[in-house]
Amino acid sequence: MSMTSKDQHNRILRDLRISVTDRCNFRCRYCMPEEIFGKDYSFLPKESVLTEEEIGRIAKIFVSLGAKKLRITGGEPLLRKDLPNIIERLSRLDAEDISLTTNGSLLSRMAVSLRQAGLHRVTVSLDSLEDDMFLQMNGGRSRVQPVLDGIDAAAEAGLQVKVNMVVQKGFNENAVVPMVDYFRQKGHILRMVEYMDVGNSNGWNRQHVVSKQELLDRIGEHFPLQPIAPNYDGEVATRYQFADGIGEVGFISSVTEAFCSSCTRARLSAEGKLYTCLFATKGHDLRDWLRSDRSDEQIADYIQAVWTNRKDQYSLERGLASDKNDPNGPKVEMSHIGG
Repeated sequence: MSMTSKDQHNRILRDLRISVTDRCNFRCRYCMPEEIFGKDYSFLPKESVLTEEEIGRIAKIFVSLGAKKLRITGGEPLLRKDLPNIIERLSRLDAEDISLTTNGSLLSRMAVSLRQAGLHRVTVSLDSLEDDMFLQMNGGRSRVQPVLDGIDAAAEAGLQVKVNMVVQKGFNENAVVPMVDYFRQKGHILRMVEYMDVGNSNGWNRQHVVSKQELLDRIGEHFPLQPIAPNYDGEVATRYQFADGIGEVGFISSVTEAFCSSCTRARLSAEGKLYTCLFATKGHDLRDWLRSDRSDEQIADYIQAVWTNRKDQYSLERGLASDKNDPNGPKVEMSHIGG
C-alpha cells in the first residue's frame, strides 16, 4: 500500500520521471547542441549509470511513496539495449501508467517489444515535417520519415501516441499549422511546448519563445479551437479540442503560464540523482544509497524527507525576475533528466 507524500506547497508526489541514459543520437539545438556535445564530450561511464535492477528497485520505493505515473526518459532511452527489461520490471509495480519519451528515430524496430514489456504510452518529439528544417534543428542526425515510421509502428503496436513539438520563434513557428493538420488526420494529440531555459547549453533567450496565445491565434486561423478540461489535476498541458469535435491539441507553457503550483513530478537522472524540479541546480544522490547496505525503508525515508522539504517554483520565480533570465544559477542539463 502506498502513502501520500506532500511538499512545502502541499503538492503530492505522483509522477516519477526516470532517465536511463545521458546519451542521444540527436543534437537538437534546444537540448544538446553539437558544439558542446561533440565527439569529445565526456558522457557518463557505464558504471555510473543506474542498472536495470537499481532502476526497478528505486521505482518500487517511489511507488510506495505515492508515485503512480512512471515515465522513462533520457537522453534517448531507446539507446538502452535493456530497455524492454526495465519496462517489464516497472510493469510489475502498482503503477497506473508507464510511458516513455523518445525522439522516435529507433521506435519502429522496438515498438512491439516495448508494448509486450508493458509500456502503455509513448511521447515522440518532432519539431517539423520538413526535412531541411528538422535536420537543422536536430543537428543533421535524422530526416522526418524514420520518426513518422516510428509513430506509425507505435500506434500499430497498441501504444497511445502523443507528439511534442518545441516551437522556437525564428526557427519553426511556420511548421505549426502543417503539424497540427497532419496529426489531426492521424488521430494523435500534438502538444506544442514553449522553448524553455533547461540546462545551461541551449542559448536560451526569452525572445525566441512563442507563447501559447500566439500559437492559439496562428492555429485558430485554420482550425477553430475551444478549451476543454484537464484529464487530471496537475496535467502539464492545457487542452483544446477542434471545434468540429475531431481531435485535440495541447500547450505546455512553462514560460508564459507557469504551472509550478500543481507540479507533482520528481526526476531521477541517469546516474541516480533525485531532482525535485526540471530546472533544479542540484540533485540528491540516491545511487550511493542503492549501492550501500541501506534498506528500502531507509531509502524511502530519505526520499520522503527530500520531498517534504521541496519548495521549488522555478518558472514562477523566473516570471518575477524582470532583470535576469535565471533566478537561481546553473541548472541540471536536459540530457540528464529528460523533459
